[in-house]
Amino acid sequence: MPEIISSLVTLGLLVLLQAVLGFDNLLYISLESQRAPESEQSRVRKLGIGIAVGLRIVLLFVLINLVEALQDPFFTIASGGWVEGTFNFHSVIVLFGGVFILYTATKEIIHMMSLEEDGKVVERKPSSSKKVIGLIVFMNVIFSFDSILSAMALASVKDESGMTTGYQTGIMTVAIVIGGLIMILLADKVTTFLQRNRMYEVLGLFVLFVVGIMLLTEGAHLAHLKFFGNPIHAMTKTTFYFVIGVLLLTDVVQARYQKKINAEKMRRAKVEG
Repeated sequence: MPEIISSLVTLGLLVLLQAVLGFDNLLYISLESQRAPESEQSRVRKLGIGIAVGLRIVLLFVLINLVEALQDPFFTIASGGWVEGTFNFHSVIVLFGGVFILYTATKEIIHMMSLEEDGKVVERKPSSSKKVIGLIVFMNVIFSFDSILSAMALASVKDESGMTTGYQTGIMTVAIVIGGLIMILLADKVTTFLQRNRMYEVLGLFVLFVVGIMLLTEGAHLAHLKFFGNPIHAMTKTTFYFVIGVLLLTDVVQARYQKKINAEKMRRAKVEG
């Protein structure tokens, strides 16, 4: 009985971990899926997440067996104190993901700022469903590294001396599936909310921008990257959520202030009319 309770507690923690760490992933999926043809967007989100969940389970077993090998460095940069770093597979994947997220967010922000003479956003051709699904799956795998490594720490089996002797792979697999089902259930709702509240879509893009910076700092930290002898430290989750909170608060204040300005303009127009 105690083992069952312990397993259920571990499962609950892993599901919670998947939900918390999957927030930025879900946001990316909601924004990226809007590039697909409108009639196929819901299917694209569900199919992309479903394939990604399968690959995440595969990645789980790969990391369990190759976790030490993935941490081994395979190239080093040393340029006389200007730039120094030792890169492994994990750090390169995280750095690449950060660059890609920054590129995506910046491109979308620039697109939203490009207006025609009548004030409408310039329409662009939708991407193919296969391309969007591929991008969703790819970024889901990128985001999976940290969540799986954190899950392995929670679900590790240790002996009396504290050494790790194995992992509760069954529980981790169930947690990944539950986390994927939650994302499938929420993906359409998040996308609908962003489409009905365009102002929050701008906020979402800047959140993605911060996510890209977080991944870059994490990848640089994993690679022990230094510029002019100064090491780069990873952005903590606490700092990340603090920045997101500030962005959200700023957005709410701006919206209320704009509402008051519009109301005042309408009042003056009625008085002058």
